[in-house]
Amino acid sequence: MKRKSQNIINKFYSVSAVLLLLVVWQLVCSFSIVPEFMLPSPAKVVQAFINDFGLLMSHSVTSLMEAGIGLALGVLIGFIAAVLMDHYDWLYKGLYPLIVLTQTIPTVAIAPLLVLWLGYEMAPKVVLIIIVTFFPIAVGVLNGFRSADKDTIHLLRSMGAGKVQIFWHVKFPSALGAFFSSLRISISYSIVGAVIAEWLGGTSGLGVYMTRVRKSFAFDKMFAVIFLISFLSLLLMALIAVLQKKCMPWEQVKKEEE
Repeated sequence: MKRKSQNIINKFYSVSAVLLLLVVWQLVCSFSIVPEFMLPSPAKVVQAFINDFGLLMSHSVTSLMEAGIGLALGVLIGFIAAVLMDHYDWLYKGLYPLIVLTQTIPTVAIAPLLVLWLGYEMAPKVVLIIIVTFFPIAVGVLNGFRSADKDTIHLLRSMGAGKVQIFWHVKFPSALGAFFSSLRISISYSIVGAVIAEWLGGTSGLGVYMTRVRKSFAFDKMFAVIFLISFLSLLLMALIAVLQKKCMPWEQVKKEEE
């Protein structure tokens, strides 16, 4: 009961902070402290969202499809890389620096090259999303594997357990928490990666819509799509939290006991 009350209080503070920000923003616009063409009011942004709702939903489908495919492949590649690096030390020493190196390359710098190599269809967008999403999964899951209890592993080995059994019963459950934490990061990166890739070309997607309204100086619509992207990222992260509770029921039991 105490934990639930604390959660309600925390959510109240968060919602209050957002509402206060919106009120201040509206007042700034209402008193013309900032010109309207530079900063549209929240009311104007909401109106723009309502007027272009159908168009925004159509573009959202494209971006979510690209993000979903890229995220699925990025998670798969990251998980496999983590398993192999945990199993083979020589592969960890050779591959890990290269994985880190991929994250030092700015996304906006590699995106034009991908478009040049793969064209303006879905392929370069999916590849870019894979690049930005597999790193958190690979690093997070690898750390999860290596945080497994050593005494438990030695005990299972002494009882004749093989590598597959140790992986399934010890390392995999130990890495689930790190996996879902990394997945939250990757799922937000996937939406942003899709939008950035769409800036460079395409016929549909939130990035394409954003480019068009920016060129027409429709900043109310610009803010509307920014808020939509944020909302989609938060919604997907909330779904991951629900999935984590279903896959890790023992964590919920621990919290209730505390």
